[in-house]
Amino acid sequence: MGAWQPLPDDLPSEVRHFVEQLRQLKDRTGLSLVALGARTAYSKSSWQRYLNATQPPPRQAVVALCRVAGIDKDEAERFGVRWELAVQAWPKPVTVPEKSEDVTRAVDGTGIENEENGEYEDDPTLPWWDAPPKASQPPSRRLLTVAVVLVVVLVLAAVIGAVALG
Repeated sequence: MGAWQPLPDDLPSEVRHFVEQLRQLKDRTGLSLVALGARTAYSKSSWQRYLNATQPPPRQAVVALCRVAGIDKDEAERFGVRWELAVQAWPKPVTVPEKSEDVTRAVDGTGIENEENGEYEDDPTLPWWDAPPKASQPPSRRLLTVAVVLVVVLVLAAVIGAVALG
């Protein structure tokens, strides 16, 4: 757990501090990277990239790690601030022009290509337990129609039953 590979020397201090804090938080959980991946919905290889400073973690990965580590709301907010500072200072990937397109793709050290505008974006995917509740939609007309038809059928059944008995 304490055998982390050294961080690059040219890493900005904000990034270095954030990744060191993230490593300590991960160590505090006592989980392996595989177990951490299973508990946070981010893969072992993603956590390796985040904890070795080859790729900035999405905000939701940090939130998930804080949740798994059981830290309080105030400390989790401090991690959010550290994340913002680190992402702003994170070294930008090298851009390589695409052969047939006028789009640049950022290639990180892992060889994974991501379409970017030179800015890191927060990961829009959330684990199901962190996803905000969906806004309730008004019932559809189809549901209302079915309800009215059922009421009419029940009333007719009651009337026919009363006539048959009487």
